[in-house]
Amino acid sequence: MKQGNLKFELPTIEELFIPSCTTETVRKIPIDKISEFKNHPFKVKDDDEMKKMVESVKKYGILNPILVRPKGNGGFEMISGHRRKRASEIARITEIPAIVRELTDDEATIIMVDSNLQREEILPSEKAFAYKMKLEAMKHQGKRKNLTSAPMEHKLENGQTSRDIIAEEQNESREQIRRYIRLTELVPEILKMVDEKKIAFRPAVEISYLTQNQQKDLYDIMQYLETTPSLAQAIRLKKLSQENVLSVEKIDEIISEDKPNQILKFKINQSLLDELLPANIKTDKETENFIIACIKEHNQRQKRKEPMR
Repeated sequence: MKQGNLKFELPTIEELFIPSCTTETVRKIPIDKISEFKNHPFKVKDDDEMKKMVESVKKYGILNPILVRPKGNGGFEMISGHRRKRASEIARITEIPAIVRELTDDEATIIMVDSNLQREEILPSEKAFAYKMKLEAMKHQGKRKNLTSAPMEHKLENGQTSRDIIAEEQNESREQIRRYIRLTELVPEILKMVDEKKIAFRPAVEISYLTQNQQKDLYDIMQYLETTPSLAQAIRLKKLSQENVLSVEKIDEIISEDKPNQILKFKINQSLLDELLPANIKTDKETENFIIACIKEHNQRQKRKEPMR
């Protein structure tokens, strides 16, 4: 931010974690000596935003240092700044400014999660594993006893539990934190469907209670029928699974049921459509609108008993 001839820079997330009395300094580190954070839950995509960052890096360099911790082999482990590191690699920059800090595994995990949760767009799977990693780190630090169940949590001096703290920090309810963590029990195929918004969040949470094999059977059936369970259906699947009576046949029976407000889906041969549709019809939405308009015209002619032209 500029005011007159003065230039002000807002503090980065990493800087917020540095005490004002710190003696830490920024140093240049070869990028090839920095390894990724183990089980890093946040995806670094080579998307349009990354392209913009790469252009900025080429023009101005890295303005805010990344945060790393030293490793025993003389290298470093990335804590925060994965996108900046990736942008530097694409821009073919060999060294990057970094703050090197001695951190325990749990301290590193908490800082890594907190810095990345500040991003505007975060996938459900990213939140799920991030919350789980942070709560596990807090458990190691003696701040709670159990990860996914509400009872037996260790209370802090102010009466709060670690889940209370996470919920307050992220403006989520305790129950929502629990639900996100449950998503980590989904098989990758179904978790990907959650990220892609092909299956609703709450049914996915209930599905997470199915065994891995049951989830795989469910995924195959969802793909075949091109449908997903409603919340009520997902709850029934969970109940049958917990009673050890959920079979492939039962999954198919439940998923095949008609659901309220279900959208009708059908397939039309694409080559036939290409032959019949006007040349100016290009997109799926235009195709849908054209077909609906034709059906409406047909219905009107039928009422008037007029022949189709």
